Amino acid sequence: MTADDLYGRLDDDDYPAYTMGRAAELLGTTQGFLRAIGEARLITPLRSPGGHRRFSRYQLRIAARARELVDQGTPIEAACRIVILEDQLEEARRINAEYRRAAEAADPPVAASRRDASATASVPQTAR
Repeated sequence: MTADDLYGRLDDDDYPAYTMGRAAELLGTTQGFLRAIGEARLITPLRSPGGHRRFSRYQLRIAARARELVDQGTPIEAACRIVILEDQLEEARRINAEYRRAAEAADPPVAASRRDASATASVPQTAR
């Protein structure tokens, strides 16, 4: 493995660089919490050749959001469901924005007139 390979992996949000203990320490939580959100299928850590759980930075961000909700009193199962729905909504918005950009690039005048029409349609009519 070259130094470039190593640095590339460290920049990868999906690279499982963190052990269970280190992940729990970074999040200020317990290893049991990480196991619980794994059992709730919020995150699925990869396993090392020795069978140890390994977490990515992306998974740690998801776990941190779940912990935030649990700290506010949300049951862990509900917190996991909320985080999953938030993640799905963010992905849907990203895809929707891509479709909009593609539509505007393909037919700018039509896309602009649709946008203008939808903007005026949502404005309430006042006394004339």
